[in-house]
Amino acid sequence: MRPASPSSEEELLARAETMSGKTLQHIAALLDEPVPADQSRYKGWTGELLERFLGATASTLPEPDFQAIGVELKSLPLNRNGRPRESTYVCTVPMDPEDLGNWQSCAVRRKLARVLWVPVEADPVLSLGQRRIGSAILWSPDLQQERQLREDWEELTGMIAVGELEQITAGHGQILQIRPKAADGGVLRKGPVGDADMSLTLPRGFYLRTSFTASILKQVSGKTDH
Repeated sequence: MRPASPSSEEELLARAETMSGKTLQHIAALLDEPVPADQSRYKGWTGELLERFLGATASTLPEPDFQAIGVELKSLPLNRNGRPRESTYVCTVPMDPEDLGNWQSCAVRRKLARVLWVPVEADPVLSLGQRRIGSAILWSPDLQQERQLREDWEELTGMIAVGELEQITAGHGQILQIRPKAADGGVLRKGPVGDADMSLTLPRGFYLRTSFTASILKQVSGKTDH
């Protein structure tokens, strides 16, 4: 049975703390869910498992996962040294320039206003079921972090607005980047390509760099040590 959605941050964090130190196999068994043998075919399985256990409600909507309390859930795969193993997906990139909006109302800001980070072991030598869950972190960007996010978002969406979507590379943006997001190269969407004309191109997503998520872990760890 799917747990009810938490009604407060305290309830969400308490539920997340019950996962700390447990394996993904343990949590899957509680939900009567099978553990995939081949993670490459079920890349989003870990995040979906955490969503079910914690009671997330937003699914694929462009809103925080826990709609009633405005908290987004992000799993954070860690390598054997305890550092983020990959960039963190935030949300899809609007392909129509008219849908970009402004920073105050954009999906990136809504998603990152309040985040529950859940670290998970992701060392390839461990099978999916053996991987342990770490201590969850409730986080909001401080003034400097929000300024950096806004500057990156404005740079990236500015390029989209003038038809430079295809010129955006993973090197653009200090902490927020745009990358293709598709299962394969055959998945295409209409987007602004050259002189703002709409042509078929790969769908894109906003991602947080690993250096930024690593700094969040360090920031929270520093507070915990004192």
